[in-house]
Amino acid sequence: MSTLNVDGRDIALDKDGYLIDLQDWSRPVAEALAAAEGLQLSAEHWEILDLLRAFYAEFQLSPANRPLIKYAALKLGTEKGNSLHLNRLFKGTPAKLAAKLAGLPKPTNCL
Repeated sequence: MSTLNVDGRDIALDKDGYLIDLQDWSRPVAEALAAAEGLQLSAEHWEILDLLRAFYAEFQLSPANRPLIKYAALKLGTEKGNSLHLNRLFKGTPAKLAAKLAGLPKPTNCL
C-alpha cells in the first residue's frame, strides 16, 4: 500500500494506485493522481471523469472499455464516445486510467 499526499493529507492507495477509500476523492486528488501518471488534466479529461463518476453512481461499478465507449457516445456524442478519443486522453488504457483518476475501483474485467 502506498500513499499520495494532497494538501497535507495522506491518501491511501492500493498496490495498483487506486484509492482504497472512494470517499477520499476530490478534484485535487484527481490532479495529483494524474500528475503521478504524467498527465495534465484538461477540460476533455474532466468531462470523461465526471461521466465515469455518474456511471458509477448509477450502476455501482467501473465500466470496462466497451461499456465506457458506449456510455460516452450516448451521453457526449460519437465524436467523444469512441476509442480513438478516449485512448488519446488516457494513454491507451481509458477504462483503467480514467477509473483511477475518477477515484473509482479498478474495472473488474481489466487486467
